[in-house]
Amino acid sequence: MDFGYKLKSLTHLLSANGLFSGWASAGSEQHLKCAALKDTLRIENTTIVDATFLAVGSRVKFRNVCPEQSSTKLYAPTSLCRVQFVTQTSESSGIRAEAWLPEEWYGRFLGVGNGGLGGCIAYNDLAYGSSFHFASVGSNNGHDGNSGEVFLNNPEVIEDFAHRSIHVEAVVGKQIVEAYYGQQHQKSYYLGCSTGGRQGTQEALKYPADFDGILAGAPAIDFNHLLHWIGMLARHAGAPDPTSPAFLSASEWTLVSEEILKQCDMLDGGKDGIITEPDTCLFRPDTLVCRPGQIDDCLFPAQIEALRKIYSPLYADGELIFPRFDPGAELTYRQFLWGGQFPEYPRDWLQYAVANTTKIDFGTYGPEDGKRMDAVNPGGIATFSGDFAAFRDRGGKFLTYHGRMDALIASGNSKRMYDLVSTTLSMPTLDSFYRLFLVPGLAHCTEGLGSPNFGQRGNTVTTAVNASSHNILLALVDWVENGNAPDEIVGTSHDGQAERIHCRYPLRSVRDAEQTEWICVV
Repeated sequence: MDFGYKLKSLTHLLSANGLFSGWASAGSEQHLKCAALKDTLRIENTTIVDATFLAVGSRVKFRNVCPEQSSTKLYAPTSLCRVQFVTQTSESSGIRAEAWLPEEWYGRFLGVGNGGLGGCIAYNDLAYGSSFHFASVGSNNGHDGNSGEVFLNNPEVIEDFAHRSIHVEAVVGKQIVEAYYGQQHQKSYYLGCSTGGRQGTQEALKYPADFDGILAGAPAIDFNHLLHWIGMLARHAGAPDPTSPAFLSASEWTLVSEEILKQCDMLDGGKDGIITEPDTCLFRPDTLVCRPGQIDDCLFPAQIEALRKIYSPLYADGELIFPRFDPGAELTYRQFLWGGQFPEYPRDWLQYAVANTTKIDFGTYGPEDGKRMDAVNPGGIATFSGDFAAFRDRGGKFLTYHGRMDALIASGNSKRMYDLVSTTLSMPTLDSFYRLFLVPGLAHCTEGLGSPNFGQRGNTVTTAVNASSHNILLALVDWVENGNAPDEIVGTSHDGQAERIHCRYPLRSVRDAEQTEWICVV
């Protein structure tokens, strides 16, 4: 393994159903084998920081570098060897990572991704993977924390974030797995959502041999255009000036959401707060305009114009930049998008990665800033190519999903990618290796309404079902290892009491004629 440099020092990094049966470890000897890794395992450019065996139920302690993880209490879901390591990826960059190696291992390797601009090892996904007996590996994506400030004048850190970290995670992780178990993995898989979905897509495009099966949720593909779109969503509503006449308060956004449901909830035949096909919802904001003398429960012309722009595709110079915001998703990330401040993701990316400065006036943010992101494309991060040929030809399987209530990444973007791959490969249908599930009611990666849980992430583990019919990760395994490609995935509600079938694109789920069950139709 050679990343194009020789290791000098790591001091600065160190301080900062039939599917699951059969394999078993040798037992107590694993404790000694685990501890020995710290002193005996030698991997180029890599230092094993610690190797500790954890009994099932043991508290897992981790560095508090990400605010959203500060209150997380994590316990080992099964007895496992926890290996913490650092790999230097250049003279000025490196990744911090962990391998969770279950005592009872079924021969499968699982790499997990990241989110946002982080910076945060996905511990919930490591726990999820190891609970299903995958040898699971995750990294910090080349830096700690959620801020993009680390990108300032650090092109190698950007390279890690854009594409290199998951590849290194896979290459080094597989060597750790072989050293611990005394044999190579049989199949390798990947799981990630949002940034993690983009990372999985980039793996298929750039490193097609790393994984046999990739589960890429709500992928943040066409990355520069995506972040520009997020910035423009905020600008349409007046950000960064909360006194702008275009600004909408929280109560006004609730009014908008109620009107959207009034206009579109019944399009799918049921009143349940879920718009199954947002593409069919032609929201008319003019119905909310204030009449003469009216000041309550209505909106003023500047606000109406903001809504027209938000619920329309974003174009520049006649080119589609990004699909429109999905009606019905507006309340899920309201504060992030429309709280009055310019959103941190496009702010940090433009400032620190694209412009290499700390002095940008976001009060004048507009189309030229989007063009600048596109032109620089730091680290080649765009991730919007349809050339999946190498991944397809080696037998890889790509399974992706996207919530139709996703406020951070419009679900239409995943449809664009599907069409791009189809056109690039001259394949009218991609079913042999690439399947997309558009999920009604699912917000960004997890959460939402209806039945948004189908084993897609570690934080849905409490409702995860050990069956490929209800668990999309296991469905991917079944596809790779047994050739059973998924046409449907059954989602469950948060309380586990309700279910809904989610269908592979271009099919959609509707109630049958008797309104008794969900079926997939064209």
